[in-house]
Amino acid sequence: MTLSSMSFVPSEMSTAEVEASEALYGGLAQDVRHLVDVAIRTNVGADRVAAARELVRQAEQVLAEDASTGPAGIQFNTEGRSWNWGNAVVGVRNAIAPPVILRWADDGSVRSDVDLGVAYEGPPGCVHGGVSALLLDHLMGETASAAHTRLIVTGTLTLRYLKPLPLGRVRMQAQVTNEDDRKVTVTAHLGAADGEPAVEATGLFIVPRWARDGSVSGSLD
Repeated sequence: MTLSSMSFVPSEMSTAEVEASEALYGGLAQDVRHLVDVAIRTNVGADRVAAARELVRQAEQVLAEDASTGPAGIQFNTEGRSWNWGNAVVGVRNAIAPPVILRWADDGSVRSDVDLGVAYEGPPGCVHGGVSALLLDHLMGETASAAHTRLIVTGTLTLRYLKPLPLGRVRMQAQVTNEDDRKVTVTAHLGAADGEPAVEATGLFIVPRWARDGSVSGSLD
């Protein structure tokens, strides 16, 4: 698949309709997150597991009555609102996403606090290193996009793992450190909300040539 301006799909939904949809289906995604968590922890017997699986199959059949196919994609409306519901980090409708909620500061830096439970475990009691990389990649991509005013893609990502990161509340922050034509360099760190950084990262992000005219904006991460 080749990324281009065609990767962004215009929508006739109003911002109010988008927010109502996010509230509806976001609640469903949160329920699935809770289901994943309890599925990891449960110790019920075979008969209860069979009963639970039947309920899950019934729920799947109900939801499949009207479901789209293909990628979720990035959509936008005429009011300047865009959404990426299938994104693995910030996707409101994606139960794999924690989801991360980003906050922009006046100085251009971006930060977020997010809760990571057993579904994101790598070493016992700790966040998987690949999950840390995923979160930092997206955080830095959003930062490089300058609050969604330019479209960027990841060029390179370098991480330094300083110490294990316990499961629980995690805090991360990123800032642009250099800009050179189409290249944007971002640094970031991630750690326990009440401790020192556990992972540091540097990323090089690129503005695609086809996106330089400003017709599309945002991050494809």
